Amino acid sequence: MAHFDLALLWSGSYHDWLLAGLALSLQLTAISLMFALPLAMAVALARLSPSRALNWLGVAFVEAIRNVPLLAQMLFWYFGAPEMLPTAWKEHLYAGNIEAISAVVALSLYTAAYMAEDMRSGIRGIPQQQFEAGRALGFGFLATMRLFILPQALRITVPPLLSQTLNLWKNTSIATVIGVAELMYQAQRVETASFRSVEAFLFATACYLAVSLVISALAALYYHRFPLRTLS
Repeated sequence: MAHFDLALLWSGSYHDWLLAGLALSLQLTAISLMFALPLAMAVALARLSPSRALNWLGVAFVEAIRNVPLLAQMLFWYFGAPEMLPTAWKEHLYAGNIEAISAVVALSLYTAAYMAEDMRSGIRGIPQQQFEAGRALGFGFLATMRLFILPQALRITVPPLLSQTLNLWKNTSIATVIGVAELMYQAQRVETASFRSVEAFLFATACYLAVSLVISALAALYYHRFPLRTLS
């Protein structure tokens, strides 16, 4: 039976690999979230817009993204999308970190599609009379949303958005299939180099669990601090 030894993960190159993978996974989560939130808001507003064209675009985006597996999207953005670009752009991408860029694009779009529906539900949870009151005061659709509806809807949407952030964090592990050196990639690298599969994947599992628990704790804290009440 192989000797179980966690000590090799606490120092040396294996330790550095795993920490680098953890740092990159956290960066992927943060950057993707930064792009996903404004995109989700734009899509949610498009779906609620009185413009039929914008409404159709919002529906098309949500349905197209949510009905295709994240793995397929990530492979498309890595292998397929660059080939459709002009040669100069493609060469520039391949000269840089195209793996991480492809992962961020796929994760951002995928997360935004789900967050958009959460935001739309939160906005629709605000009584229609408040929207009508804003319009009666002479404000347009966007001004009414910005000044009256969105500040109230935020309290409703924060909990599900934190839940989607948790899903985003876990989904970063899929980026390993396109060679992004995130946590799972580095755990596999350690396992290949050291044949310590239990230790390497135990470390990765503990990291995923720890960050997930932190995000879940933030959601629970928010629920406790700002309990949801029926708006009237």
